[in-house]
Amino acid sequence: MPGDRTGFRARLRAPEPILGTFLKIPSTQPAEILATLGFDFVVIDEEHAPFNPETTDAILLACRAHGMAGLVRVRQPADILRVLDCGADGVLVPHVASPEIAREIVALARYSGARGLSPTTRAGTFGATDVAEHMRRQDQRCAVIAMIEDAECLDRIDAILATDGLDAIFIGRADLAASMGPAAANGGIERAVDLVLAGARDAGMPTLILSSDRTEADRFRSQGATGFLTMSDQGFLREQAARMRDIFSREV
Repeated sequence: MPGDRTGFRARLRAPEPILGTFLKIPSTQPAEILATLGFDFVVIDEEHAPFNPETTDAILLACRAHGMAGLVRVRQPADILRVLDCGADGVLVPHVASPEIAREIVALARYSGARGLSPTTRAGTFGATDVAEHMRRQDQRCAVIAMIEDAECLDRIDAILATDGLDAIFIGRADLAASMGPAAANGGIERAVDLVLAGARDAGMPTLILSSDRTEADRFRSQGATGFLTMSDQGFLREQAARMRDIFSREV
């Protein structure tokens, strides 16, 4: 994969916000449709959807064909090597609850760390790229994003944000609230999110967050968020299908 076709890692830090969504349907076509609509990136959700390695591989190829960044939410750090070899522009790694885990996932994603080498993959143009150049390009282009979704992160957030080589964080509000339990009530989750956003802003760390509408996104943007995910391919299908079902159900 010569060069960085999408510029995703650089765009994480750009002044203009980027917009993506989750993919949960194991098919290439949702990615292709979203690319034609101008979405900046998609996240293939291996953690919560029925993807196998072959399906993820095909969807990443579809993203590449349309010039849209393809990221993967992996199930575990051990999956990082596989999806990067398939050409993923980056990884979202769940439950990065400590600086030790943050350092581990960065190392697994970098040849300068502990990433296993095989230049005969899509990422290495199937052996057509010089090995040293392949390693340099991959370390330069692949984004490593830690998911902040555990209550114990809150006491460790500054140390996690200080991890060398970590490109961004994603705040998983629903999981964070569930992990906080009763402490999330009465504005607790909002204060926790504000704490993480403030820490990321002070550390100069790009932050992604799920947002349901433009007003909410603008508020998070004012607090330093740089990228937004909204809904999923399943959600888009359900919302539009429900709307059309309602239209055709009305009495004339």
